[in-house]
Amino acid sequence: MRIAVIALIVLAGMFNLGLGISFLYDPGGMGLQFGVSPNGPLGFAVLRADFVAFFLLAGFCMVRGAWRRNGDLLLVPAALFGIAFCGRAISAIVSGTDTLSGQQPFFQPMIFEAVQFVLLVVGWKVVPHHKIEEIAS
Repeated sequence: MRIAVIALIVLAGMFNLGLGISFLYDPGGMGLQFGVSPNGPLGFAVLRADFVAFFLLAGFCMVRGAWRRNGDLLLVPAALFGIAFCGRAISAIVSGTDTLSGQQPFFQPMIFEAVQFVLLVVGWKVVPHHKIEEIAS
């Protein structure tokens, strides 16, 4: 099971690295796929900065943490995806989902984030790591 979890984390990490690189060279096209459209140079800068940072950091920590059997690194993307999931859940409650407008399904990214979060927490448990108390102190 451990090898399968590590392999899945590496594959998901490579996918996230690909997303990050895609936002770097085509922020407008990738933004539209995520339901975000840039508004001028500042909008392109935000897409390049924020989305690239999110996905490259998540992907790098996933690949390196799984490959080097360092479970502590897996907590970083787990936190990123957990926070993203919570943000989308709050948005669904406050703003609604508007799934009838013809846009992408609202819950598809939430499923993507939840699956990765669970995979990373399981990975953290099966890969050598420090206790949370040691990391937090």
